[in-house]
Amino acid sequence: MSQKEQNEKEPLFSPKHIKLLTNPLDDDNPITVLVLGICSALAVTVMLQPAVVMTLSVVCVMGLANLIVSLLRNTIPPRIRIIVQLVVIASLVILVDQVLKAFLYDVSRQLSVFVGLIITNCIIMGRLEAFALANKPWPSFLDGVGNAAGYGIILIIVAFLRELLGSGTVYGYPVIEYLGLYEFGYEDNGFMILPPMALITVGVIIWVQRSRNRKLIETN
Repeated sequence: MSQKEQNEKEPLFSPKHIKLLTNPLDDDNPITVLVLGICSALAVTVMLQPAVVMTLSVVCVMGLANLIVSLLRNTIPPRIRIIVQLVVIASLVILVDQVLKAFLYDVSRQLSVFVGLIITNCIIMGRLEAFALANKPWPSFLDGVGNAAGYGIILIIVAFLRELLGSGTVYGYPVIEYLGLYEFGYEDNGFMILPPMALITVGVIIWVQRSRNRKLIETN
């Protein structure tokens, strides 16, 4: 059996394809390993809800952008490939932005310009260039979803910690008050909701991941 026939018969969720989804969650995480997309990690993580919505938005945009560019990869002239990629991303971002304004207007206002800035997210452009232009649609879609999920899980972790410790809530629910910790003298840490703490939190996550991941230690 030829290599081409083997590829055609490869299951949709083969081990190779599963790695496209799971590797960005740890070994190839775009934020903690490649240090990309830091700006939005700092800007939209004061509360958990905007971070979750931002994650879902990036998953939709990145998965579909990878899929569309992969479908067009043999017809895109090399000289204008960046323009085509930007048009695809911008179109998807506009659709996502309109959906958010229609169904989640308050969250859309919290995210402000950062939904639009998905267009310039270097993680998305990087995966289009490095993967979608050279691979078939299904693996490209999985690669996009995996990297977006890897990006999003860091946003959610940072937002969870900042909201819990800074405001005493999780997704708007008063968790600290429910646990009765205020009665023991606990006070919300206002520093957690300031931008510097987002950077510090991301730095701690990067340090924890690299200290426990032998592959990253050997690479460094």
